[in-house]
Amino acid sequence: MSSIGAFFDLDRTLIDVNSGLLWAWHERQLGNISRLLMARAAFWSALYHLSLVDIETAFGTATRHYRGELEADLAARTRQWFHRDIAHCLRPGAARAMASHRAQGHRLVLLTNSSSFEASVAAETWQLDDYLANRFPLDDQQRLVGRYQHPMCYGPGKVELAERWAQAQDVDLDRSFFYTDSHSDLPMLERVGQPRVVAPDPRLRFVALRRGWLVLDWS
Repeated sequence: MSSIGAFFDLDRTLIDVNSGLLWAWHERQLGNISRLLMARAAFWSALYHLSLVDIETAFGTATRHYRGELEADLAARTRQWFHRDIAHCLRPGAARAMASHRAQGHRLVLLTNSSSFEASVAAETWQLDDYLANRFPLDDQQRLVGRYQHPMCYGPGKVELAERWAQAQDVDLDRSFFYTDSHSDLPMLERVGQPRVVAPDPRLRFVALRRGWLVLDWS
């Protein structure tokens, strides 16, 4: 019989903050991004929480900024930042939920619109089995070329990536769980058999209450 997966969104689900905005602030402090790009990041973050942002345009702008960066350098900087600023933000309820799924033999997977650099550290830190996140092509010198791989791990793209992973890993999505706070994740919530809504944004709360989905508070 196929196994069961437990998929988790990251920002405002497993953790109680928007890590993308914290990363932008970190990069601004180091002088790696301009004041204008920092302001754009804050604006996009506010719209993202309301599911009103053109995510491909916003993400494309951010990705182009890192064109020419060595993969190893960005990975190391992300790891240091994550352990300093993000690891302690794990919601208590998230830790309990992951422990429960792990005890039941479910496969734990981070499914996030964050970068693969951040997702890999998060999965390692919290002992998830795998992660699905946005990845970035490299040139022959292992430098970022300034774009992301399609599909973006967002909205319907999350479903596509999760379906590919589930087929390869013999995981039954119809029996699997997905936890998120965001209305943008509605396609994935509809794809799994066990949708779970955590501290949802206003639009998702309305949908969850109308459909009778379980709404959780992991504070």
